[in-house]
Formats: sequence, structure tokens, C-alpha cells
Amino acid sequence: MNENMQQYLDKAQVLIEALPYIQRFNRKIIVVKYGGSAMIDDELKKQVIQDVTLLKLVGFKPIIVHGGGKEISRWVGKVGMEPRFINGLRVTDEDTMEVAEMVLGKVNKGLVQLVEELGVRAIGISGKDGALLRVDKKYADGQDIGFVGDIKDVNGAILFDLLEKDFLPIVCPVGMDDDYQTYNINADDAACAIARAVKAEKLAFLTDIEGVYKDPEDPKTLISELRAEEARELITDGYIGGGMLPKLQNCIDAIENGVSRVHILDGRIPHCLLLEIFTNKGIGTAILNDAESRYYDGE
Repeated sequence: MNENMQQYLDKAQVLIEALPYIQRFNRKIIVVKYGGSAMIDDELKKQVIQDVTLLKLVGFKPIIVHGGGKEISRWVGKVGMEPRFINGLRVTDEDTMEVAEMVLGKVNKGLVQLVEELGVRAIGISGKDGALLRVDKKYADGQDIGFVGDIKDVNGAILFDLLEKDFLPIVCPVGMDDDYQTYNINADDAACAIARAVKAEKLAFLTDIEGVYKDPEDPKTLISELRAEEARELITDGYIGGGMLPKLQNCIDAIENGVSRVHILDGRIPHCLLLEIFTNKGIGTAILNDAESRYYDGE
């Protein structure tokens, strides 16, 4: 058999391997939290949008929830202000909130444009639209960090309507409190709350790490799959720290509130979303509820 024919057969094998996943998740909602380097690098950005668009075209119902932290920090610096963080949360005074909302709006419409270029209809909305995200003021260990919101309610009906009309919703993490004051929301929190509200089948976090490690110093300790209970034990036993801690807690929270499977993926890997969702091995860390089957059964 010549080399060219083998390449074609390999491609066919990949497509066949994807088939059960396409069948299983057809018409199911998948929430993609888009952030980190994949938002800064133009090539990676294009690949992420291609992945999500492909998911839409093969019958999934994706929702993108995006961050914009690095871009916000860049613009905050541009206007002569100093970005400040407490416990990983951006201290957001009135001026910072103004910059953040403008930057997130710009990022949002940029993503809409990329999706539309690929022939899929997208609608960018912020958490303020239709009171999609209602918040209370969030504190960091009792400290006032300004206009940072803690989501208390998600109006999922808006997202269901958009999905029903065949749009791809792209959500910007800004919300309002009961007095209609604008608040910045951590994008991980927003993705998690939205996934819970729409009972998403999958929630995927694109990050700048390969996944969850038992020992962050040893790349060989990457954990491919975890039950929510096992993830909680890792936290309790002190294996998880830094920025991974709130992320993993969000994952457990999502699983306990009806999301079937949560993926933590390295957004720096081209087409990481497709590799995780459509291949038997996967590439990041998947956190499962008790009813979910593992990839590795019988191997």
C-alpha cells in the first residue's frame, strides 16, 4: 500500500473514531470557557473558533463564555493604571470596570466576527442583556475588591432561545446587581454558572496548563480522568493549589449541579477541543459524574 493511501486510511480512521462521540452528543449543549494564551495568539484563536464551529456543524449546541483578563490588564496599563489582584481576583474600581467592559465588548464582537466568517451565525451578548447574569457583590476573604460580581441567578431561557434559533451564543462575563450596577465576573465562574443553568452535557475550560497534576512538578503525574469525589480528595489532601484550586472547585460544583463531564484542556495545543472530545484517549483532564463511563474501561 502506498504512503498516500495510508494517510487517507488514517484520516478515515480518525473520522470513524469520532462517530460514537458525534452520535452521543448530538443536540447536546457544550459550554466552552475560552481564555488564556488561546485568546492572545491569533493562530490559536482561529483554531479554537474552527473547533467550536465544527462542533456546531456536526450537531452539538456550543456556547462560548470568554474571558479577557490579559487584554484588560494591557488596556488598564495603557491608560496609566496599575492592575491589582487579591486571591487571583482583579480589584475592580469604577475606572477599571469601565475599561474592562469596553475591552470585553471588543473581544466579544471579535469572536462573533471569526465565527461568522466560518459561515455559522453567532450572537454576542453580555450578562447584562436580558438580565442573563444577576450578581451580588463578591468579597475576597472579606476584602472589598470593588465591582466584582458573584453570580446568583442565570436567565437560561435567553440561551435556550438562541440555541433553538440555531445561533452560537458568545457570552461576555459582565453582569448587574439588583440596583442595575455593572460588575465584572470571573469568566470561570460565569462558564460554570451557565453550564449548570442549561444542564450542559460538557463544560470545557481552555487554560494554559496541560490539566490536573497530582504533583505539579512532575509532568508524568497528569491525571486523565477523575470522579468529582476523587477531585475533592485531591483538594482536601493538599495536592491542589494556586490558580488550579478555584478552577477545580468550579468543576466539582458543575458536576454536582447536573453537568455530566468537565474538561480542563491546554488551550496552547492546536485543536485541543477536538482531540479531547472526539478521540478515545483525550488529552487533558476529564472530571466525571458517577453515571459517566470512563474512556479507559476495558483497556
